[in-house]
Amino acid sequence: MDTSDLRPLTTATGPFASVHLDESHDTEDAAKQLRLRLKEICAALSEQDADPATVEAIVAAIEDTPPPVGAAGRSIVAAHGEVVADRRLSAPPGEQEARYSDLPYFLPVVLHAGDAPEHLVVLVDRHGADVEVHHPDGTVHTETAQGSEDDVHKVRGGGPEHRSLRSRAEEAVRHNLEEVAAHVAKTVQHTGAGLVVLAGEVQARAELLNLLPEPVRAITEQSDSGGRAAGADRTELDEYVRELLIGRRLGELDDLAERFHAETGRGSGLAVSGLEAVTAALSEANVATLLVGDPGDAHVLTGPEPTQVGVAKPRLAALGAGDPSAHRADEALPFAAVAVGADVVVMDERLDLQDGFAALLRHA
Repeated sequence: MDTSDLRPLTTATGPFASVHLDESHDTEDAAKQLRLRLKEICAALSEQDADPATVEAIVAAIEDTPPPVGAAGRSIVAAHGEVVADRRLSAPPGEQEARYSDLPYFLPVVLHAGDAPEHLVVLVDRHGADVEVHHPDGTVHTETAQGSEDDVHKVRGGGPEHRSLRSRAEEAVRHNLEEVAAHVAKTVQHTGAGLVVLAGEVQARAELLNLLPEPVRAITEQSDSGGRAAGADRTELDEYVRELLIGRRLGELDDLAERFHAETGRGSGLAVSGLEAVTAALSEANVATLLVGDPGDAHVLTGPEPTQVGVAKPRLAALGAGDPSAHRADEALPFAAVAVGADVVVMDERLDLQDGFAALLRHA
């Protein structure tokens, strides 16, 4: 996951309350279940001596926003009575978390952002398109790229007049689709979307595909289901998009695992594993991608700066932190990675990571 939008957390002052919960609204008793979960969260944070104002800020953030549609999760980080990060997740987290610590805990955000990255679904016809921007938190923003309504209808008959009308209709359609292509390209550039799915009229989406700039065309797929007409069934289209996203996510994990094995095998110095090596690389701002497995309850030492992280006091002293504190590794290492602008990826069984961490480096 690109962690740039988490960067503000590295300049906020703790301690932080980090909460990750199931916020699904897909059953008749969803509101009651949410109240029970909030009660559990409040009790857990109170047991960890979280200040009441911060607990209240989290509860208010959840209670004061409309419920999501269907299954969803929520991640909130708050400190000193204010929410500093708030994101809905595309799916509920594997388990409910409520931590109060000097550092924020945001790995569930990283995990679910990978499951549903920013992507576009474009429903196109001869007149234009509805461009849906799907965000990692499950929200959707739709914009309409609409061309002229004139001269786009198919022309029947024959003769010179027919050819002239048909030519004008084809030109109008092309103009409309050129506007759509420009809108899609601009939206991809603005959002950083890694996938575009075209659906709708067969001829219109085929022509639109050809009009897209090559970098956008390279990340574009077409669906034979779904359309722009009001009330069109979305079931097959949504399932197709979900399968594409899962396939791309698994492919990215495959590529990272393959790259890690390759760099480790050739001894290039561009791949390291274990807490000692990874914290050393983070302290030197030399991590391109932090890989996280299952670190359990492992702890490391940290100083006042995010990159002052290591496993031994002499190392922290060399970094200028003479009186380090012990913190959970699953908080301290991702926190340092965000501070140095590294990507963070939660790995699965593809890699058995020493101490639960590895890293691909920027330079040897």
